[in-house]
Parts: sequence; structure tokens; C-alpha cells
Amino acid sequence: MNGVHDMGGMHGMGPVVPEPNEPVFHHDWERRAFALTIMAGFKRWNIDRSRYMRERMPPAAYLAASYYERWLWGTERLLLERGYVSAKELESGKAADRPSEADVLRAGEVGKMLRNRYAARMKDELAEARFKVGDRVRTKNFHPVGHTRLPRYARDKRGVVYCDHGVFIFPDTHAARGEKVPQHCYSVRFEGGELWGPNAGPRDAVYIDLFEDYLEPL
Repeated sequence: MNGVHDMGGMHGMGPVVPEPNEPVFHHDWERRAFALTIMAGFKRWNIDRSRYMRERMPPAAYLAASYYERWLWGTERLLLERGYVSAKELESGKAADRPSEADVLRAGEVGKMLRNRYAARMKDELAEARFKVGDRVRTKNFHPVGHTRLPRYARDKRGVVYCDHGVFIFPDTHAARGEKVPQHCYSVRFEGGELWGPNAGPRDAVYIDLFEDYLEPL
């Protein structure tokens, strides 16, 4: 979707200032928010659906929120949307009913569950490649209302296939319907001038990982 989360190429957002020796978590609540997001998705939704929910955060709230505040907002809405909690339970922090055994993830099961989260990579023989290294391609110009991994600044742009990463789950349909559609993902090289116009440096280039449904042959 075209949302404020898609900031690539946007002006007015200020410089990116790296934090020296940045910790993984700045506060204990961030650690808890991360754990809750990962564990709440157990048997309930996939990573692409989780990303799409965060993209639906109201623009003003999104820009004002920190990274893990966005994670927590998306997790709360997914739990509400799927009917796993009520608004009253979420506000009070207390469950109205005891969860069923099928919905319980016990401490001893966490490690095994995390080790099995490799579903995005699929067997290469599940899908035939439409493009090869060196092929000239153009990205499609579309504006979907759902989740997509094709950024706005790279739509309707010409590039060259640099490498084929293999077959992965197509994130757009995975987010919308949970379908695990196998599709090749390529690294595509775009010259800076193609993306940014004459103000780009003469040696600038950007490599973007793109799925086949985003590309057309030239």
C-alpha cells in the first residue's frame, strides 16, 4: 500500500543519524513488545501479515511512534481483528476466559518454534525462473491497497537482473490471504539517474530485491 511507512526517496524526513554502540533494546518494555509480537503470531498469522498491519497505522501516529511502539500497535490490532482478545481485555490487561490448550505456547516450546521459522525460503524446483542474470527489466507501475515489497520510488523504472536469490513465498498474497505462492526473487540493479534523475551521482546505483510479479521484460 502507499503509506507513510514507504519513506524511500521522500524529502523532509531529516538525516539518518546512526547511534554509536546502539543496544538491541533501549528499554525493558521494548524487549517485551518484541517477544509478545513473535509469540502472539504462533499459529495465528505470518510475518507479512504482521508487517501489513503496521503499515495500516494512521500516518500521524506512525511518524510519532518509535519502532517497537509500531510493533506493539500492530500486534494489538491483529489480536483484536482475529478475535483472540476483546477491547476490554486489552485495556485491562486481564483475560476474561482461560485460553484453550491449542492456543497456549509453553516456555519449553519456544525454542523449537523459533527454529522452524524458515518458511519464506522454498525449494527452487517449485517455480520456474522467468528472468536470468543480465536480463533488462522494468518494474510495474501499480498502487495496491494491500501489502507489497515494491517501493514507490522504484516503480516504472528500468534495471538489470544482477542475481537470482531463488524461490521464496510471495509476500503480497501471503499477507492478504496466507497463501504460500512460490516465486523467484531477484536482485535488480538500478542506475542512480533512473531512480533520482539528473541530480544523482554518475556512479550511483541501487540494488533492490524484487519478486517476479513486480517485473516485466524489456
